[in-house]
Amino acid sequence: MSILVKPDTKVIIQGIMGRFGSRHAQLSLAYGTQIVAGVSPGRGGQRFANQVPIFDTVTEAVQQTGATTSAIFVPPPLAADAILEGVSAGLDLVVCITEGIPVKDMIKVKRAMTGKPTLLIGPNCPGIVTPGGSQDSPRGCRIGIGPGYIYRPGSIGVVSRSGTLGYEAVWQLTCRGLGQSTFVGIGGDPVHGISHLDAIKRFAADPETQGIIMIGEIGGTAEEEAAAWIRDNCRKPVVGFVAGSTAPPGRRMGHAGAIISGGQGTAAAKISAFREAGIGVAMTPAEIVDTLVRML
Repeated sequence: MSILVKPDTKVIIQGIMGRFGSRHAQLSLAYGTQIVAGVSPGRGGQRFANQVPIFDTVTEAVQQTGATTSAIFVPPPLAADAILEGVSAGLDLVVCITEGIPVKDMIKVKRAMTGKPTLLIGPNCPGIVTPGGSQDSPRGCRIGIGPGYIYRPGSIGVVSRSGTLGYEAVWQLTCRGLGQSTFVGIGGDPVHGISHLDAIKRFAADPETQGIIMIGEIGGTAEEEAAAWIRDNCRKPVVGFVAGSTAPPGRRMGHAGAIISGGQGTAAAKISAFREAGIGVAMTPAEIVDTLVRML
């Protein structure tokens, strides 16, 4: 099984006619993703790649195609409105790839989404992949920018703040023959959608996910919160890695959310929380899957 998206999930691409959006729309189509519509204001009635109908609004696209999920590839000044358009259309899931969205815009988005059923992944994230390629599931669902060739269907759930480190863990799993149930790249911005804990709860409830990899970064307390829940509720093996252990306090490293402040969010604190929760700790990226294999 998988979480959040499946091979038959119907997907909209917001910003499909832009250079970045069109490139990844093509790659997702080649991966087998059910891209049923594109949204590009003023381009309604056209077709992308001679097969995907384009609409002026998300609401039109949802009404005409039954789509439940969207991927956002629009410039930062327009991205917050694009997210809210998906929420207003009643989508189940919005995946925002755009980076550089102003924090104040995302604060408004988070407030507007309170109490709404739509889930948000991102922004500034690599997206989500439920792998295809097996006899049982030849089609996959790739939403975002992840390199499709590294994924294989399997039993390990991966959730990561870092796209690159997430890809590393996925490739290690594929090379070891374990594969992935779903990969979720949640992004590293300070104001964002679903958290490590949100994804881990879903992996824990998925009967076909047998192990979990959680990749975090310095900054914030999300990893510690996930560890506390895992300690009390999760009986599946979990491996954790924290990037940024050498970052000096007060200096941002990589993502906007990767900053230590007020004595919170240090790598040492997160690693300590992992160990107290019974989570296997990988001290380097190269050890992530080896640590999981030992626990399995």
